[in-house]
Amino acid sequence: LFIHMGFCALNALSKTGKSQPFSQNADGLVPSEGAAFVALKRLEDARADGDKIYGVIRGVGLSNDGRSGGFLSPSTDGQVDCINKAYEMSSIQPDQVQFVECHATGTEAGDSTEIESLSTIFPNAHDLPLGSLKGNLGHLITASGIAGLLKIILAFENKTIPGTPNAAPNLASIKRNGFKIPAENTTWKSAGPRIAAISSFGFGGNNAHLIV
Repeated sequence: LFIHMGFCALNALSKTGKSQPFSQNADGLVPSEGAAFVALKRLEDARADGDKIYGVIRGVGLSNDGRSGGFLSPSTDGQVDCINKAYEMSSIQPDQVQFVECHATGTEAGDSTEIESLSTIFPNAHDLPLGSLKGNLGHLITASGIAGLLKIILAFENKTIPGTPNAAPNLASIKRNGFKIPAENTTWKSAGPRIAAISSFGFGGNNAHLIV
């Protein structure tokens, strides 16, 4: 009830009831419910204990937009700062990333800002695939970040670039900046380790970026 009333008051809910991240037809987010968790362990300990390792976290970036923008008005500067911190920690270069799981909620302002931020990080992108689990499940609110991580882990395991439904027609800025939104699952070909990035941006300008 709190989520429903809050999003109604903010005029953030989709009037069509359809979650359409990255789409020109997006008209708001669709709240959903979920819970998830992962077990974290130092890599050397996991190897020593013979654990099955599903993925390795290489970098984490956090930031807050501060006083800029509004409650539902994200800041490009805050997002770029967060993402850059993750790459500084990881020793991975942005051009090594093969897939980005975006926060993209299906709001025009939010999705457009995120694409603008990514274009700063990936200025030489050429058909870099982006995705958003919110096209499949809606917005899991506080569980949306961990759900994105589970999506990436499954993508690694199945060697698959996941498609994002309901994203067409794409925002014009996506193709213009060298990105693409696969509608269907495709084979994830890689000569080395598969590398993905995950963004999760919260209310009030909380930003998180993970490199796996």
